[in-house]
Amino acid sequence: MKKILIAMALLSASFLARASGLDALENFVKSAKTGRAEFTQVVSGPAKDGQGVRSKTSSGTFEFARPNRFRFNYRKPFEQTIVADGQTLWLYDADLNQVTQRRQSAVLGSTPAALIASAPDLATLRKDFTLEPAGEKDGVQWVQAAPKAKEGQLHSMKLGFRGNDLATLEILDSFGQRSVLTFTKMELNAAVSPDAFQFKPPQGADVLKQ
Repeated sequence: MKKILIAMALLSASFLARASGLDALENFVKSAKTGRAEFTQVVSGPAKDGQGVRSKTSSGTFEFARPNRFRFNYRKPFEQTIVADGQTLWLYDADLNQVTQRRQSAVLGSTPAALIASAPDLATLRKDFTLEPAGEKDGVQWVQAAPKAKEGQLHSMKLGFRGNDLATLEILDSFGQRSVLTFTKMELNAAVSPDAFQFKPPQGADVLKQ
């Protein structure tokens, strides 16, 4: 009987841990109207020819405002800016002095941006993603998200929440490349200026429309 009670307790604890990851995601998309944070991104490709995995690290700042507006400012090692203003997605490479302009609705459906800054609730997210709880580790609750559309470059994502804050975003693309974004100093519902989501191509920059 004691073993049965212990097993039931373990199963109950496992269920609560699994449920709380989805709870954290739903709380985030419902209550986080704005936010800003610092981030570090590590991108690594699949191992090739026994050479192991090579990785690249970058860092910068991140801001968002629902619905559909966000800004990534990459500062190191190279300056890049990604801005979604609600209509257009802008990508600016300072070294190349080049701007890429895309219609936002055409590129942000089944992407990490939909999970962070677009969808208002889990029901909306489930239209584009299969969501599964992925347990808890080191105080972080995890959720696995797989896009239902199979033709894109995104294979799967994992979101990690520490309390109400988004702590980590892991992205695996269809080529086996993994990108891990770690967020620090997250401030939810902070006063974020609307100007943060406006972008004007710098004078002399090449603008490519896609």
